[in-house]
Amino acid sequence: MGEIRGFLEYERKDEDTILPQDRIKNYNEFQKELPTEELKKQGGRCMDCGIPFCHSGCPLGNLIPDFNHAVYRNEWQKALTILHATNNFPEFTGRLCPAPCESACVLGIIEPPVAIEMIEKYIVERGFKEGWIKPEIPAVRTGKKVAVIGSGPAGLAAAQQLNRAGHEVTVLERGAKPGGLLRYGIPDFKLEKKIIDRRLEILEAEGIIFKTETEVGNNYDIEELETFDAVVLCGGATEKRKLPIPGSDAEGVVQAMDFLTHNNQHIDGLHDLDSKYNANGRNVIVIGGGDTGSDCVGTSNRQRANSVINFEIMPLPPKHRTKDNPWPYWPFTMKTSSSHEEGVERNWSIQTKEFIKDENGKLKALKTVEVEWIKRPGSRPELKELEGSEKDWPCDLALLSLGFTGPEKSLAEKMGLEIDERTNIKGSKTYTTNKKHVFVAGDMRRGQSLIVWAISEGREAAHHVDKFLMGKSKLPVKGEGDLPQV
Repeated sequence: MGEIRGFLEYERKDEDTILPQDRIKNYNEFQKELPTEELKKQGGRCMDCGIPFCHSGCPLGNLIPDFNHAVYRNEWQKALTILHATNNFPEFTGRLCPAPCESACVLGIIEPPVAIEMIEKYIVERGFKEGWIKPEIPAVRTGKKVAVIGSGPAGLAAAQQLNRAGHEVTVLERGAKPGGLLRYGIPDFKLEKKIIDRRLEILEAEGIIFKTETEVGNNYDIEELETFDAVVLCGGATEKRKLPIPGSDAEGVVQAMDFLTHNNQHIDGLHDLDSKYNANGRNVIVIGGGDTGSDCVGTSNRQRANSVINFEIMPLPPKHRTKDNPWPYWPFTMKTSSSHEEGVERNWSIQTKEFIKDENGKLKALKTVEVEWIKRPGSRPELKELEGSEKDWPCDLALLSLGFTGPEKSLAEKMGLEIDERTNIKGSKTYTTNKKHVFVAGDMRRGQSLIVWAISEGREAAHHVDKFLMGKSKLPVKGEGDLPQV
């Protein structure tokens, strides 16, 4: 598998990027393409490790050593077939996934891991460039009708799988265009929207019907769903976590996802940029250190913020794994995103205590305190405020990047669906709800998670929906597929 001494001969090579001071002038992707010979070497670093732990890291069950080997042998079309057997949309995951597969790579114990995510992206981009990716129209239709609610990665994966099984699939999306958070949550500099549109053209050509600006329970009657043989809920976990502290009603305190969505819609030409969501000339503080917070940093810099500061309540992560965080588990180590490279002051162990308003109710500062996490054996870490560490930070735009508490409850209430103890729509191992013909997948079922989990959930749900409709399923489950011999 790969080159026998590839992992010894070749160093990991990632894509070069346009300089930060240049790329923040627009919202375009900024990676520079690697030559084919270099990509073959990167595929050749896959070390024939015997037990490919990368499989355990990938929720999709991607056959990673197999497509790496095909790339090394310059068999790109075969690599694409292998990749598509388990992943409907590698052009999304190859750009957005945090790559848990790389964290589980055996080579990563002693050297930088194989550049799996990058290889994945170049395989699918080669496929589009060469015209290998074409609509797969089912030869026979079953006459069964399925409604998929939500067109994020889970909804799109479920729709494509069910359509390929021969069912008539209609996707209901409340946004102006399909894509869910791929379109309106992820900034263009991480995923240009033409990448989504390119794939949507394939899905529509395969026979999937998309109805946008269609919100079930609002401008689309719940009763209409009874015309379908099965319904798959893939609406995501969009209930934003709030920060209930004094001054949270100040003008200038904005939810991060509202900020990102509005800016994405502005870039898409749907409306002008509202001053409420415009960081231009303002002192911005992003509260929350995850991917969404990082996206807010990159967007604020492109809007020409006066300053950008990031608060994280957790302590500064270590540079390397600790004994409590061994391979192949996800590494809780210090990470610097491309947005961080573009300019931000990062602060850890900071808790926001108050949003300070001026006489007109506008945000003018944040009051914080430094904290310490106390660990005691057998109990959860406790948060302790450090006396005398209070500080006021000038700020007129605070972006709350605190994650999500689960899906919105209105649809579940109107449909009479049960909610689990984590406030998600209750779904079984076969993705069924308490209504036998209603299924649930993605963040709506498992809570806020990764794009690879969303696609995996959509695929798995489709398998069980097909089995429900036909008595048995011809759709593959995780890790299965019709593959060429490598």
